[in-house]
Amino acid sequence: MLQSLAVIGIAAAVIYVFIPHDDADAPPLKAVNYTVELTTVRRAAPYPVAAPVGLPDQDKWKATSVSYDGPKDNAWHLGFLDPQNQYVAIEQSTAATDKFVTEVSKRAKKTEKSQRIAGATWTFWDGPKYDALVRQDQGSTTVVTGTAPYEQLVAMAGALESKKTAA
Repeated sequence: MLQSLAVIGIAAAVIYVFIPHDDADAPPLKAVNYTVELTTVRRAAPYPVAAPVGLPDQDKWKATSVSYDGPKDNAWHLGFLDPQNQYVAIEQSTAATDKFVTEVSKRAKKTEKSQRIAGATWTFWDGPKYDALVRQDQGSTTVVTGTAPYEQLVAMAGALESKKTAA
């Protein structure tokens, strides 16, 4: 029985070593154009909706996902890959702040650190998967979160422009 287990173990090790098992061969994420969704959401949402304008190296940021869920606390999501292929998302909602931030930041915890970015005060949240910058404003919570380093989160937060378009 031990010899059988040894043979199986060797076979498993060979398979592990010689069969690719990383995401290097995964197809690249397709860029999305969020212009129409942004215009629509700015009419529908009960708060000024945030989107980036004038990011540093803007042509190197790739929008990868966009959604709005009115029935689920008016949740707006806009996801990007930064120039280093790290994930950055803009999340907004009228949901309770702590619950919303914990959910979209994958269980980040509020810190005592805050910073003025482009005229607004943002609070830092640290998490096991995503870090986040959080701003409460005009009946909603705005979160910039992701795997990117704080410098990239700060760059995104600084580039945000919040607007509400009349219906």
